[in-house]
Amino acid sequence: MKPMPITIRPAIASLPVYKAGRPAPTVPEPGSYQPVSYKLSSNENPYPPLADVLALVEVACGQMNRYPDAGNAAMIEAVAERLDVGQDQLAFGTGSVAVLYHLLQAVCDPGDEVVFAWRSFEAYPIAVQATGASCIMVPLGPAATHDLDALRAAITDRTKAVMLCSPNNPTGPTIPHDEVVAFIDAVPDHIMIMIDEAYVEFVTDPAAVRGLDTLAGHPNVVLLRTFSKAYGLAGFRVGFCVADPTVASAVRAVSLPFGVSVPAQAAVIASLAVEDALLERVAALVKARMAVVQGMRDLGFDIPDAQGNFFWLPAGERTLTWAGTFADAGLMVRPFAGDGIRISIGEQPANCRVLEVAATLNEPQHQIQHEHQAQHGHRAAAR
Repeated sequence: MKPMPITIRPAIASLPVYKAGRPAPTVPEPGSYQPVSYKLSSNENPYPPLADVLALVEVACGQMNRYPDAGNAAMIEAVAERLDVGQDQLAFGTGSVAVLYHLLQAVCDPGDEVVFAWRSFEAYPIAVQATGASCIMVPLGPAATHDLDALRAAITDRTKAVMLCSPNNPTGPTIPHDEVVAFIDAVPDHIMIMIDEAYVEFVTDPAAVRGLDTLAGHPNVVLLRTFSKAYGLAGFRVGFCVADPTVASAVRAVSLPFGVSVPAQAAVIASLAVEDALLERVAALVKARMAVVQGMRDLGFDIPDAQGNFFWLPAGERTLTWAGTFADAGLMVRPFAGDGIRISIGEQPANCRVLEVAATLNEPQHQIQHEHQAQHGHRAAAR
């Protein structure tokens, strides 16, 4: 075989790999032969599409032989009206993560720095490094919250952007609005501040940052939003930013043409038309989240404030062992080795099973058994 003659950019060759949530293994339901599995690893909305949304999407699929509207005109009009922002302030992409990539591509050069809290969204380091910029990762503060003072102190003359995630994925807390406003005022105007609000519809904390309110008078602030979570359109991949028109124009300039498909655009427009029904589902998920978090705390676990459609289970060195216990019960969760586990709020039977399994996590026999299984798995992989 000939040696590879193409040189891959060092920034790309060293990229960390984004690990998508894995599907849950199927295990028998206790007392029956019916197999069951629940995927709680990707923060998906567990509800199926609403009939009105599905009907419009089916009509749109009849146009699959045509290219989508590259300008997303009808979708932009609907979102601008819903958020009361200018149409020229919006730019769309295949999920908010794609828009994040475009934003960084628009402002970052090799050698620049991007500051963000860690642990936070797993795609941040990948998006930053893909531009050739460097990640400045600032440890979270107490209770898994953003340490805004430490983030401000990490800014240098090489900083091009700061990313804030509220609610923070995967740990759950929001950032207080007043603190964010003070932070924005303290950061030099030439530095882009991205506020990632992918889970904003699930927030019940009245003190949480109100991203749209931070835009006035701050052209360096950009909001990231998505239709994947609350609106249940994860499979269609539609996200957007709200920004100063100059920034939004730059995002559109670097975006791939025809990025948002015909059915995806139809799904967004239809979802906004039935938003009240979708937000009723969000309210039900929030109620379930509060019940599960309280149940976990009642079991003795130190669960941080949860403001998304998920919660964070600190687990440290027991992370993989506990994740194995959940998997054995048909629950696929999202482990971050050596740190903790993110668990999505799902169907009610899944939420109940989470609590049932969690009640066994600190039992010595389960601990020994799964540590043995993990060690055996490592030995088998080494062969």
